[in-house]
Amino acid sequence: MRKTIWIVLLCLMLPLAVQAEDVRYLTTSQFSERIFDYKNSREWKYKGDKPCVIDFYTTWCGPCKRLAPIMEEMSQKYCDQVKFYKADTERERELAYVFGINSIPQVLYVPAEGKPMLLKGLYPKEEIEKIIDEFLLGKKK
Repeated sequence: MRKTIWIVLLCLMLPLAVQAEDVRYLTTSQFSERIFDYKNSREWKYKGDKPCVIDFYTTWCGPCKRLAPIMEEMSQKYCDQVKFYKADTERERELAYVFGINSIPQVLYVPAEGKPMLLKGLYPKEEIEKIIDEFLLGKKK
């Protein structure tokens, strides 16, 4: 009886241990702390330990709303390899200004080493996966 209870408990707890991360909201100050301190450095130096993707969006944007579930799905798929963030360009105006965000959505792909890549517009899920696999993770297909 006890053995059965332990097995059931372990089976219930296992999904919690492997649970993927959601896309996290990123403020301007968090960007400086976690990604790059643009106020104190001119040369790009990523502070993170794994690549990241930053979705620049706003709440009223139709294409941004279509991109959001794709980013959520990617955050689940790549949870142990890539961090996913989103930054509202209307709330984080300084950050939007720094990157010259004048149309949305725009997505910043930041590799662990090297320069980031900023892409404008809504890309299909398959193209986003290809960018993550090849540009961020260095996988060849």
